[in-house]
Amino acid sequence: MNALFRPSKENFSMTVEEYAKFIEFFYRKTGIQFQENKRYYVERRIVERMEKTKSESFRDYFNLVRFQMDGQELQLLINAMTVNETYFFREDYQFQALIKGMLPSLVRGRDKRHALKIWSMPCSSGEEPYSIAIHILEFWDQADLWDIEILASDIDSKILAEARQGRYGARSVQRLPAHLLSRYFAPIGDGLYQIRDELRDSIDFTLVNIVDKLQTGRYRDMDVIFCRNLLIYFDDVARREAAEMMYEALRPGGFVCLGHSESMSRMTSLFVPRKFGDTIVYQKPSSAE
Repeated sequence: MNALFRPSKENFSMTVEEYAKFIEFFYRKTGIQFQENKRYYVERRIVERMEKTKSESFRDYFNLVRFQMDGQELQLLINAMTVNETYFFREDYQFQALIKGMLPSLVRGRDKRHALKIWSMPCSSGEEPYSIAIHILEFWDQADLWDIEILASDIDSKILAEARQGRYGARSVQRLPAHLLSRYFAPIGDGLYQIRDELRDSIDFTLVNIVDKLQTGRYRDMDVIFCRNLLIYFDDVARREAAEMMYEALRPGGFVCLGHSESMSRMTSLFVPRKFGDTIVYQKPSSAE
C-alpha cells in the first residue's frame, strides 16, 4: 500500500456506476435509499471511512465493506450514514395518545399476567424510549398495576451506546418541565444531565436492522410500536415490507405510531386508522374483528 495515499474530501468523486452500485448495496442492507441529491453527503461519509481504513480507492473500500467476514466496517459505515436528530418529549401528542387512548384500550379486559410491551425503533440516542417511560410513570394511573416492558432498538451501534449511557445536553432536555428534569436527571457538569439509573436500567436497548428478518423475528407480541420518521428514508417497497414486519410483530389490537408526515394508509391496508386526541395511530385488527 502506498504510505503517502490520503483520500481527499475536496477531490474525491464516485463515478455514476460506483454511486449506483453503492446505493443499491446500502439499500439492500438497510432499506435506506439515497437519491442523487444526497450524493455529496454519501461521498463525504465514504471518504471519511476510506481515510479510517486507509483504503486506496473506492473499489478497495467497497470490497472491504461487502466481504469483510465480521461485518465490522459495514456497521461503522451504517453508523456514519444514519442521522440521529431527536430530543425529549418530541411530538409528545403521541405520548399523550398512548396514555389516554392506546393503553386504556389495550388493558380493557386483559389478564394482568401478560406484560405490556412497547417497542421504540429507531430509538436513536434514547430520548424517545425514556420519554415513553416518563409519560407512563407520571401520567398513567395504572402504571403500578401492570408489568411494562419497553424495548428500544437502532441500526447504529454508536448511538445505542450513547442511549445506554443516558447522558444528555441542554438541547435534548429543553422541553422537559423543570420538576421532571430534577426528578429523572442529575446534573453532572459541563451542561450535561445523567438520567437516573432506575430509569436507564428499565429500557432494553438492542442493535436491530429492521430489514433483517432474523433480527426482527425476535420481536413478537408487541402492544405498541413507535416507528417515527424512519420510513421517509425508504422507498415504497421497503416501506411496505417494514409495515408487514410491524404487523407480524404486534399482538392483535396493537398500535403503530408513525411520524407526522408518514401515513400507513399509503403503504398497506393491514391496519385500521384510529384517532386519539390530535393524532392518528394505526391498529392491527383484533381476532374478533
